[in-house]
Amino acid sequence: MSGIPHDKYEPKSPFAKWLHVRLPIVSLAYDTLMIPTPKNLNWWWIWGIVLAFALVLQIITGIILAMHYTPQVDLAFASVEHIMRNVNGGWALRYTHMNGASLFFIAVYIHIFRGLYYGSYKAPREITWIIGMLIYLAMMATGFLGYVLPWGQMSFWGATVITGLFGAIPYVGESIQTWLLGGPAVANATLNRFFSLHYLLPFIIVGLVAVHMWAFHTTGNNNPTGVEVRRTSKAEVEKDTLPFWPYFVIKDLFALVVVLAVFVAVIWTMPNYLGAPDNYILANPLVTPAEIVPEWYYLPFYAILRAFTADVAIVQFASFVTGGIVDAKFFGVIAMFGSIFVMALVPWLDTSRTRSGAYRPQFKIWFWLLALDFMVLMWAGARPAAPPYSMISLIGAGYWFAYFLVILPVLGLTEKAKTPPATIEEDFDAHYPPKSAE
Repeated sequence: MSGIPHDKYEPKSPFAKWLHVRLPIVSLAYDTLMIPTPKNLNWWWIWGIVLAFALVLQIITGIILAMHYTPQVDLAFASVEHIMRNVNGGWALRYTHMNGASLFFIAVYIHIFRGLYYGSYKAPREITWIIGMLIYLAMMATGFLGYVLPWGQMSFWGATVITGLFGAIPYVGESIQTWLLGGPAVANATLNRFFSLHYLLPFIIVGLVAVHMWAFHTTGNNNPTGVEVRRTSKAEVEKDTLPFWPYFVIKDLFALVVVLAVFVAVIWTMPNYLGAPDNYILANPLVTPAEIVPEWYYLPFYAILRAFTADVAIVQFASFVTGGIVDAKFFGVIAMFGSIFVMALVPWLDTSRTRSGAYRPQFKIWFWLLALDFMVLMWAGARPAAPPYSMISLIGAGYWFAYFLVILPVLGLTEKAKTPPATIEEDFDAHYPPKSAE
């Protein structure tokens, strides 16, 4: 499983030997738990277990909720109310599932930005990064499909707006939109399709997560220094690493307990804080909400989508060059998906030889500006599509693309980085000096 030398599983009992030959599942679990892990991992590395827990939580609560949900436009809203009022513990299940999506995205955003800061996307981990971005896209699709299922006002109009984006694609857009909707407009066929896909995608995510874990177990884990584990001998590996069990498992479980304490407090005291009040109103195709906004975790990209209006110079230029094929709506769709695509390309856009941002003084400034930019875009995405919010969104979108397409490549060529430690052991000893022998 791993390229790092470590003790392999050796079956002892006759049954263990019999099973190992036919299905080495115990060996797989042992190698996963005992895999040598860089001993200098900090608290930013605890979000993997939060993501794993959130995924399992969403699947379990989702399956139970599906037992009581009716994917039919005349009954969907009432079935959700039935879950909340009549099913034993239904309100807790529904609020846990609803807020579990927010926990999932909080963890994944921290996970992604940690990877961007410490260079977890650099060779040999490019495939691990790409698989992670595919997981993120599947999460976004699953979250959107699930948001439609309660069949409230925001569910209905959110589905109308988002599926309408595909209609902006020249030539094939209307056909794609009709296929997604199951007809000319959001209706019962749409709800059935969305329910089916919302049930299916989490299991696809499980498969992608398994490949993601396999990938980083093969290449080894990154760490705050960006220095690779020495692999020439088992003795050197032991100086740079510790077994995942019990050291990092206990650390991760402690962090998970803390995160879950906050999560439970949110469910118990303010479960609807991150939700839209309009979604507690039955969907009405004849009444458009004053502001149609997606869930908070889509807001940065929603802001980018809305930022490129017909009066923006680059949109006008694109429209002129393409003979009007690329209009403002289509340009916004390209920009929204492009903002995710440039993140996927970061292994090749970052030209620096230094992996970890901890040793890149100029990079730190631009990176934290990117994190701030992400928050500003999130705020602007929840505001009306009018001045000054439209201009703020445009500036934020401009910096987002500039960071990945211009700043990172140029920094890699011009920045003078600090020298990282020669080994992980050296970095660990600098933070935790070994006790002198008595």
